[in-house]
Amino acid sequence: MKKSLSLLFGALCTFSAGAQGLKDVYQDAFLIGTIASNQQLMKPDADTSALFQREFNVLTAENDMKWQRIYPSPQGYNFAAADALMQQAEDCQCQVVGHTLIWHQQTPDWVFEDDAGNPVSREVLLGRMQSHINTLMTRYQDDVYGWDVVNEALNEDGTLRESRWREIIGDDYIAQAFRFATEANPNAELYYNDYNLNAPAKRDGAVRLVKSLLAQGVKVSGIGMQAHYMLRSPAISQIEESITAFASLGVKVMITELDISVLPFPKQAAIGAEISETAAFAEALNPYADGLPTDVQDALATRYRELFALFYKHRDDISRVTFWGTHDGTSWKNNWPVRGRTDYPLLIDRQGQPKPAYEAVATLPASIAQ
Repeated sequence: MKKSLSLLFGALCTFSAGAQGLKDVYQDAFLIGTIASNQQLMKPDADTSALFQREFNVLTAENDMKWQRIYPSPQGYNFAAADALMQQAEDCQCQVVGHTLIWHQQTPDWVFEDDAGNPVSREVLLGRMQSHINTLMTRYQDDVYGWDVVNEALNEDGTLRESRWREIIGDDYIAQAFRFATEANPNAELYYNDYNLNAPAKRDGAVRLVKSLLAQGVKVSGIGMQAHYMLRSPAISQIEESITAFASLGVKVMITELDISVLPFPKQAAIGAEISETAAFAEALNPYADGLPTDVQDALATRYRELFALFYKHRDDISRVTFWGTHDGTSWKNNWPVRGRTDYPLLIDRQGQPKPAYEAVATLPASIAQ
């Protein structure tokens, strides 16, 4: 009879002194990243810092380099948390990816409006875009090796999303952002980042977008495939088709924002990562408040192992895998799309200890090599 992964890995579910972290296990394949929340940056704790240092070699700010946080008003920037990220990365010997320069969410209204609240002109908004990109990229040019220049610019059918950036500047706002980023730091890697890129229509839209940019001579270094996945979807085959499609463009592929929710998804919310899509709390949507059953723990471990087997297979094309959270207690999935739930989407539990899913991922390369 097949033993459960929880039983197989049960004796291993604690970090052993001297054992390799994920960054070491995958050092010949791709970088392993995670995010730092504002709490972790402004009030760092020794346990989380130890996890950063042990497991990861890339850090990204969860929210603190988004326009709303770092440039909340015309009165000036607030660099405190971003500066703390650079210090944390130095202390943990991690590289840094900047997230994100241009996004339709978490951008203050004042960016798009004049003093009377009317929309600004194309020229004014382009000026604000260029100034913002230049300010961040020059301030952190020695610390940040890659940037999510434009985030989530596509609809689910692959067409360009309606946003205030597009409304005021026009369809070329994406190309302009990448051009400004190239001017600000010619040595930085520049990425397009989006969710649901496994879906064929959206995948095709991303291919058209990046092909068009490259044809115009615009620098695009890579595509970030946000991986906010479920236990049973999307299909591994769909993810693989997107990896190969993007790699065929000659750009790097990154698996970004990786987490796997074990909770039921409310029908009224669209599966993806559109933060405006939310649903009301219901007990039926929070089935594991008192702990994760063994069979679900096993399913999570199996799912992570299948995903990392795919990533490892395509390690020549994938340059980085970044988890959207360090341990279950820090995950945004506890509060989105339903606030107040208890989710278990990551490899490390709320007590900072490895789950069976961690062991499934950590032992994969060695098992393949045998």
